[in-house]
Amino acid sequence: MIEPERVALLLLAAGHSHRFGAQDKLMAPYLGRPLGLHVVVALEAVPFAARVAVTDGTALDLPSCGYTIVHNDDPAAGMGRSLRLGMEAVAAMDVDAVLIALADMPKVTATHIYRLLDRAEGADTIIASSDGVDPRPPALFGRDYFATLLASKGDMGARELVRRGHHIVTSPAELADVDTPEELAALIAWRPGVPDST
Repeated sequence: MIEPERVALLLLAAGHSHRFGAQDKLMAPYLGRPLGLHVVVALEAVPFAARVAVTDGTALDLPSCGYTIVHNDDPAAGMGRSLRLGMEAVAAMDVDAVLIALADMPKVTATHIYRLLDRAEGADTIIASSDGVDPRPPALFGRDYFATLLASKGDMGARELVRRGHHIVTSPAELADVDTPEELAALIAWRPGVPDST
């Protein structure tokens, strides 16, 4: 296990979602709070060494939640740019690993994050989440991969590394991300025990 006190949380919260329209997607209401705050609240009790968020001007008040803000002035350049900017901050820290999470995944739980940490061993760790088919964030990377993450380009981000890692399977519902108003509506309508359509 890698202890959370030796891990930096990197929250990617930048990128214009053209499919969502003109509004700030992360501020869209979901179950009583902005969509982008759900993962923040879910992980607030995990004692990470540091919390870094890459944003492009969202109205979410992440600094009050303990996040250091890194501004991405060109989110259209792809997720790789956000990842690289965030990793520049993380790489300067005295941490053993980075946990990369996405702000538009509102159903991620601390329990799942601890499962990732429990499986991690050493600086060459890659542990990703999976719905049983596709690996995806949240994903944990040991320090050996910081240089590779710093070289991320375009929309690929850490995708190739994620495919190579160990995958921890959880429910597709927990790993749902929101890119369109229709996906948000489906998430709002979803109830446990009902087949998930997200």
